[in-house]
Amino acid sequence: MKSAKVIFFLLLGLTCRLTYGQSQQDREYRNFPIVLSMQFHSLSMPFKDIKSNFKNVGFGIGTEVSLNGERNWVQQFDVVWVKNKGIGNGLLFTSQAAWRPMISNGFFTEIKFGMGYMLSKHPSSPWEQKGSQWVKSDQQRKGMLALPIGIGTGYYNYASDLFISPFAGYQMLLLSKYNKTLPIVPQTLIQTGLRIYPSYSPSHKN
Repeated sequence: MKSAKVIFFLLLGLTCRLTYGQSQQDREYRNFPIVLSMQFHSLSMPFKDIKSNFKNVGFGIGTEVSLNGERNWVQQFDVVWVKNKGIGNGLLFTSQAAWRPMISNGFFTEIKFGMGYMLSKHPSSPWEQKGSQWVKSDQQRKGMLALPIGIGTGYYNYASDLFISPFAGYQMLLLSKYNKTLPIVPQTLIQTGLRIYPSYSPSHKN
């Protein structure tokens, strides 16, 4: 858990340094949008039993910064409340690099990858074996390293004032140390949401 936190904050510091001092004027990208999303979760292989995702609705909030001063290469930071009564609710913290090539007329595609950390709560009191007996465990939560890989699409139309960019995506998560029988487990998220770009510069004019 400590190593995951160290790596996460190193990534945060690196991307903030890369984007420090970026001028928001005369660019077609604005750092630090407010990213709000709905997240549909499932414990499943990618593109299998997709309808089960819509039984588990969670929410996310995050932001992002450009890695090259443009809109096509960004670093994302997200916190997602994962809701799944079957396997337990949890919080997912991720940082991902996203490449967004434009298709046409403001529409883009997206490929993203990164790392994260899932803090999950057991849906019921877990049991563990001590000697020849099974007893209830005092550990109600578990932390797991996560490797997220995703694809997506959306619409982006830059404006000097506040503007909104809708998006949708599909993401696979590989979680480590799920249990002793399954050390690595795949999970999936169907994502939809909005990136809200406020006008942070009061002196910026149309």
